[in-house]
Amino acid sequence: MIDAVLRNERVRTARAHIERSDEATLGRQAALSAIPAPTGAEAARGARVAEMLVAIGLQDVHADDVGNVRGWYITGGSVGVQHAAPLHDACVILSAHLDTVFGPELDVSVARRGARLEGPGIADNARGLAALVAIGEALVHARVQTRRPVLFAATVGEEGSGDLRGVRHLLGPSDRPTVRPSAFIALDGAGIERIVHRALGARRYRVTYHGPGGHSWAAFGVANPANAVGRAIERIASIPAHGAPRTAHSVVRLGGGTGLNSIPQDAWFDLDLRSEEPHALEKLDAVVQAILTQALDEENRHRVPGTAPLTIDVRRVGDRPSGLTPRTHPLVQTAVAATRAVGHDHQLACASTDANVPIALGVPAVALGAGGRAGDAHLPTEWYENEKGALGIVRALLVTAAMAEAQ
Repeated sequence: MIDAVLRNERVRTARAHIERSDEATLGRQAALSAIPAPTGAEAARGARVAEMLVAIGLQDVHADDVGNVRGWYITGGSVGVQHAAPLHDACVILSAHLDTVFGPELDVSVARRGARLEGPGIADNARGLAALVAIGEALVHARVQTRRPVLFAATVGEEGSGDLRGVRHLLGPSDRPTVRPSAFIALDGAGIERIVHRALGARRYRVTYHGPGGHSWAAFGVANPANAVGRAIERIASIPAHGAPRTAHSVVRLGGGTGLNSIPQDAWFDLDLRSEEPHALEKLDAVVQAILTQALDEENRHRVPGTAPLTIDVRRVGDRPSGLTPRTHPLVQTAVAATRAVGHDHQLACASTDANVPIALGVPAVALGAGGRAGDAHLPTEWYENEKGALGIVRALLVTAAMAEAQ
């Protein structure tokens, strides 16, 4: 499959365009990174991406009901769809997420220091967005003919509390899909070798213990929500780590109380459970749920008789599905071949990306880096260096063209 794409003259022209436009792509990356896009507040960055997609010549560019920006690449050779049809079963989706992990209070301006761009979100995922635009521009410029249309999608809500909201909306529920692609390719961050074909599942909870509270001296002995939180966290920390399949259980935030001399009425913590394998995640979840109840019961046993017991509220705030696209699938094999074609060895990997949702729906999906080197992801000191940046975008172009059956 990749050999035919490498011989295709129009794909070669598209590749050359990407390589010639390397500095322009870097400029787009910096410009997009400098537009704040916290999860849930991506509209300004989405509007700029929409302007770029219109400018490069994609069709039917618009923002959908949740804020995803969509644009179509459809040529005369595309079959199985009509431009205005609401359901595009034969398409290939190329996506990159709009949002960052940073709040609105953080300065997201970008500084250039030699070969390095520095700024929160400069790689994750301003790089993916810039690559998305570059590939669309290259296809249009070279007039690459494809049997399958390509839907370019800049998605909202990929990070943290977004819980993959944008891609869930993009694909729709399994019984009423709005788009059901033949392949899904997510552009996420930097890099040129990694191919994410295994979806890292995650369940996230806000656990809150409620009690009567009171003065820390006068009411001492009532059931204390903070104690229950401590009991639960100690037990969760003692859960053995498993490497095959790998699982993780992390307390990521906690809080509660109103003052130094008051027993809190409420105390809470946030919990992040992850696994590469669905059954392992279910098992871990069941163990944690039992621990939460045990901590509640133990604190209540220690309270002064006649005082009110604690109650517990466990609220699921995130649920990312797991699964995989088999390494033998043509999409994964094409990504492997494309990585070799640009002179690099591949690394098959597991991560949590927009590709989780299509994988869970049975749609072949991978996530690819968009070239270059990066570091300090999810930190204000995030940086990007454009070492072989164009080659990373070329790799994604080759995979997209192959899955869209370039002619």
